[in-house]
Amino acid sequence: MVHLVSVHDAFHARVIAARLGSDGILTELRGAVDGPYPVRGEVRVYVVAEDLPVARELLLADEVEAVFDAHGDGDERASRALPAWVAVAAIIVIACLWVARSVH
Repeated sequence: MVHLVSVHDAFHARVIAARLGSDGILTELRGAVDGPYPVRGEVRVYVVAEDLPVARELLLADEVEAVFDAHGDGDERASRALPAWVAVAAIIVIACLWVARSVH
């Protein structure tokens, strides 16, 4: 078994192990993995030496997809939020014009 990656908690390590396991890659977790109490700490993920290149490619592909997914969600939210800001700004401008006109 060779070291693939180190992560900050057991949950993240188990997600990686499940992801790799779905493609038939055997993993071993070492570090703060098991115990009677949930403890945060570094967990190292190991794979069989022959599977190392494929495992790296899978994790890299997942990271790239996550970046594009996060970027796409941000754009959609920003484009939906723009009309709300425009509406609020328009109401403020109209209210200011109405007050200015009524003062004269």
